[in-house]
Amino acid sequence: MTKSVEEVRSEIPFLKTGIIYLDNAATTPTPRPVIDAMLEYFQEYNANIGRGLHRSAKRATEEFEAARGKIAETIGAKPGEIAYTKNATEALNMVANGLNLKKGDKVIATILEHHSNLVPWQRLERTRGIELEVVREAPDCVIDPAAIEDAVDDRTRLITMPHVSNALGTIQPVREVGEIAEEHDVLFSIDAAQAVGHMPIDVSEINCDFLAAPGHKGLMGPQGTGFLYVREDRQEELEPLLLGGGIVQTVTEHKCGLVEPPQVFDAGTPNIPGIIGLGKAAEYVLEIGLEEIEKREQKLTQEMLKISEIDSIEVYGPKNPEDRGGVVSFNLSGMDPHEASSILDEVANIATRSGHHCAMPVMSHLGIDGTVRASIHYYNTEDEVEKFVKTIKDITQELTD
Repeated sequence: MTKSVEEVRSEIPFLKTGIIYLDNAATTPTPRPVIDAMLEYFQEYNANIGRGLHRSAKRATEEFEAARGKIAETIGAKPGEIAYTKNATEALNMVANGLNLKKGDKVIATILEHHSNLVPWQRLERTRGIELEVVREAPDCVIDPAAIEDAVDDRTRLITMPHVSNALGTIQPVREVGEIAEEHDVLFSIDAAQAVGHMPIDVSEINCDFLAAPGHKGLMGPQGTGFLYVREDRQEELEPLLLGGGIVQTVTEHKCGLVEPPQVFDAGTPNIPGIIGLGKAAEYVLEIGLEEIEKREQKLTQEMLKISEIDSIEVYGPKNPEDRGGVVSFNLSGMDPHEASSILDEVANIATRSGHHCAMPVMSHLGIDGTVRASIHYYNTEDEVEKFVKTIKDITQELTD
């Protein structure tokens, strides 16, 4: 049974402060059942995972491994296709550094990338001599799939793009691009930081080989957690980012044998309580229902988009809420976005984000220095969004008086 909005709100301690929290694209408040799962680890079986034979070590290992299945269910994957990371940034770096890309190989990215899905490829451009082509054709802040197909040639090894723009909230045509990648036998990697936990995802329908996401955004999990989906038949193509304890079977002075995926990507002692919390968080959003989360976010986004009716407000991206995630990125004419965000906080206790949102190329592409970004999750209420819209109207009214 779907959790009601009221039930979810009652389980998020942070909301008791009275804040209207519209900064979920940066991090989403953690619900009590997730916190309790991590506390339970510390209080009842605070042991390392792996080869320990005592009962606490066994339970820690079981709970740690069980999280893969819960995470996998949120994207239609298999548990064995989920590698743990500390965030989406690490996951994307695993793809960039784990593939054996050589001089002359081509990677296609987009103008909408978060820095975490652009800078790693720039380094390979410098250090390995790969070619990085950035597709800029994005009408209404949505990448044109035809432009990506035009960029594909016989040297192209990988296409990468966001599922939802973190800076602008626009949903990107990942299914169409997945078909293009499959037709040309090119790898396809998705930055799904703003999609996982916010909407239903099926990696087999998208035809992606890799998909990266953090735990602390849509999944409502703890910071310092995340995952990388690695399609089963691509796992041998990806070298682990780290080598060392926990992933070796045999070691001699000059040679080692490694365990099989996905554990081969888990070198060293991981964030055990965090991953257990992430597993509980995945279970939590599944209990709410990903379809229900998406439907509610679209409804609330439609209400937020009413600010686009104000003359001195510019909203970036399409006005149809079905074409965007729960993110509305905007500017007030004549006001710096940092100032606008600060005013929202000071006069109405409304938390938003301001700046370039780790996406400077798209801001330059749009000819702006940054935006104010308001972002929601299932637990946000109609009253909160109404107050947000009213406060924006009041601010713009004061500017014109």
